[in-house]
Amino acid sequence: MARNPHITILIANLPAERDRRVIRECLTLEAAGFEVTVIAPRGDKSLRVLPGSRNTRLRPYPVKVYGSGVLTFAVEFAWSFLCIAVRLIGEILAGRAHAVQVCNPPDVYWPLALLLRALGRPWVFDHHDLCPEVYASRVGSDGVAREPNRWVTRILVAMEWLTLRTATEVVATNESFKDNAVRRGVRPEKVTVVRNGPAGREITGEPDEVTPADGVLNVVYLGVFGPQDNVEGVVLAAEELARRRGRTGWRMILAGDGESMPSVRRLAAERKVEDLVEFTGWLDGPAVDELLREAVIAVQPDLPTRMNDLSTMAKTVEYVGRGLPVIAADLTETRRTLGDAGVYVPAGAPGEFAEAIDELLDDPARRQRMRKLGRERFLGLLSWEHQAGPYAAVFRRLLAKRLPPPTTGARIPRQRTGSTEPAPEKQG
Repeated sequence: MARNPHITILIANLPAERDRRVIRECLTLEAAGFEVTVIAPRGDKSLRVLPGSRNTRLRPYPVKVYGSGVLTFAVEFAWSFLCIAVRLIGEILAGRAHAVQVCNPPDVYWPLALLLRALGRPWVFDHHDLCPEVYASRVGSDGVAREPNRWVTRILVAMEWLTLRTATEVVATNESFKDNAVRRGVRPEKVTVVRNGPAGREITGEPDEVTPADGVLNVVYLGVFGPQDNVEGVVLAAEELARRRGRTGWRMILAGDGESMPSVRRLAAERKVEDLVEFTGWLDGPAVDELLREAVIAVQPDLPTRMNDLSTMAKTVEYVGRGLPVIAADLTETRRTLGDAGVYVPAGAPGEFAEAIDELLDDPARRQRMRKLGRERFLGLLSWEHQAGPYAAVFRRLLAKRLPPPTTGARIPRQRTGSTEPAPEKQG
């Protein structure tokens, strides 16, 4: 039997050590006196404990199929459901899993919620993505114009409804996600907003614009390379920017990885901007911090779809945490996050991004003002320090009878080096 109340976290779309939101959640739960196990796809086979944590156990499962269409996604989800169910039942039989948190996508784990609730154990839904909107955004991403299949959309909406309604409580990553849960019938008091973003202590020193030794100003994209992320738009913006200001004095750095990486690299070669666009691959936490500290502008190329309008991109808060000015399409949750620390373009077209980058590169005083405003928003509202309390309070409330009497306030531990960069980006 676990000595302290035990929480099991379920992830289906990436290894635990690559999900920085989940890493922060685990550290917060440890600091609040909980034991934690994460069931997730296998990443680094040598890991038994979550990097940066005290003793968060990893129970990985192998991934046999990666979805790319409706049928293969269905097979992938069915396999993950089976693996997660077997491991979760093992946790219950071992005297753990006093409460369970499931992170989407996909929205297929509500039958397990019914089982856990029948056993009298809380089930918390950590709502990372709006799955119906994700599906709609991916239709046509291959360049073939078509409408989303209405039956697939109806199934996804039904699955989202079941996932929300079978949860004991919901953790939403922004106010738009909370509104969505309430529209689906969840009582407002059962929904807690816990935003994405780094802790202040993850950022070394006081961010300020650096003067590069080589005189080259870095414009950066950080995140996932997926069909819905429009990283191709950054390459096309680099091509247009070269026409505007020449090919010296700046570079575009694309950090991350994903299924669209091969096509993005091909596009850079076809457009002859390989000398201007640098690909770093996936970066760990310290490397992300160094990259963003050396940049002068960050780009959020997500197009103005419904999903993007309602989502807070994890990369956005990573940017603003370092005081980076951000250029983005004019999206509801992006404005709520950035305020005046962002420059907004109407449609997210490459030419619009190129024009905005060109103007901001020529205006260091404006960049400095935006840095100051961004840091103020981060320190006053967005950092994980502001999210950890409400997040831990959900489980303190649900497991109050299992917790020992309070002694002193729990401290959020410093995240140790070795944490890795997040994916997917559309996390609320």
